[in-house]
Amino acid sequence: MSDTPPIETLSLDRTFGGAIGVYSHASRATGTPMRFSVFTPEGPGPFPVLVWLSGLTCTEQNFTTKAGAYRSAAEHRLMIVAPDTSPRGEGVADDPSDSLGQGAGFYVDATQAPWAPHFRMESYVVQDLIEAVVAHFPADRARIGVSGHSMGGHGALTLGLRHPDLFRSVSAFAPIVSPTNCPWGQIAFSAYLGPDREAWKLHDAVELVKAGAGAGFDEILIDQGDADGFLERELMPDLLIQAAQAAGRNIRYRMQPGYSHSYWFVSTFIADHIAFHAARL
Repeated sequence: MSDTPPIETLSLDRTFGGAIGVYSHASRATGTPMRFSVFTPEGPGPFPVLVWLSGLTCTEQNFTTKAGAYRSAAEHRLMIVAPDTSPRGEGVADDPSDSLGQGAGFYVDATQAPWAPHFRMESYVVQDLIEAVVAHFPADRARIGVSGHSMGGHGALTLGLRHPDLFRSVSAFAPIVSPTNCPWGQIAFSAYLGPDREAWKLHDAVELVKAGAGAGFDEILIDQGDADGFLERELMPDLLIQAAQAAGRNIRYRMQPGYSHSYWFVSTFIADHIAFHAARL
């Protein structure tokens, strides 16, 4: 796209025959520079794309350096794109809480001050990020999936359900499935979206499933560790399982014994998720 802003290459390395780079570009949605990583397999493409959304306090680096995803991505000839989790920089609102502000964008477009000018992460992911990747890399816009971890698992589920015309496959690791019902989500949604809980429901995977969103997905894959310290208080996967069963939706939910909320958990099962997306893309 000729009107897509240029990207700046911050680092570029070779891995598993392909390339892993970190890039920066100007985002119209956030009004700030945004960083993201891209793994591109060897060859001319175009390649299917998996968008990975990371969790609270993370940057684009957490998945890039810890997930161990690129051997499997190279084998399946799948691009992986991992953006930062929020706008950052001078003049961007912030908060001392880990569940609000920089590093905690929650993949929604904020409507409340002081967040609204920059915290527009839904628009950033589904518009600016995708446009940049399609314009500057051998990516196939018609074959895009989304996955993520924790807050990013919430983002993967809600953005996938809200934008089924863009995303053809959805998976998640230890997702926050119902931010309207957990402390992390309530802190963020109160600040970003205001007191109207009907507006919150539009960004809650449980409520979206109840409303019939994303009914075209044949299956959604979710992995969860049973030693996850956030399982009962923040993640509450049973709410999503119950909603999916009531709606006749197919969620492949795998409880993994002994695994915590860490990237050790993600790296153990990431190859399964890559294969899941590759089969659908």
